[in-house]
Amino acid sequence: MNFMKTYVLIISRTFPATHPHKGEDTNFVKNIFTRIKIHTIRANYELWEKRIEEVQAGEAELSLRYWQGKPYNSKQYEFCRLKTYHGVGIQKVEFKADEFGPLVNGRKQFMSDLAANDGLSLTDFTAWFKGYDLSKAMAIIHFTKFRYS
Repeated sequence: MNFMKTYVLIISRTFPATHPHKGEDTNFVKNIFTRIKIHTIRANYELWEKRIEEVQAGEAELSLRYWQGKPYNSKQYEFCRLKTYHGVGIQKVEFKADEFGPLVNGRKQFMSDLAANDGLSLTDFTAWFKGYDLSKAMAIIHFTKFRYS
């Protein structure tokens, strides 16, 4: 039997404790299926770039999961498995203080577009990433064939 390499992406079902909506439902799982949330943004671009290249080459799959209870203290539930034919992709996003709007693969984008495609309002998106080190490039991991141009 040939086993496929699997990379796990945990999708938050509730807003984190640092967010103004802490504990409330994000609707991310539902919004992935309805294609409202078509990507996720993660730190460590270089790591995710290597992983997504393996998915695109058909050598790995993405397992989208959520915690069934308390994060890190409960079982994970896989609700979706993405393969190369789903259009999985990656783009680099940079948030530079001297730029108006984020740069995706070096091209300016509207923050509101990133927020909407991540399944959040602009206010919730900004609050979500408030504690992140935005001086480092991040990965936009696409669940569909959509890409920013």
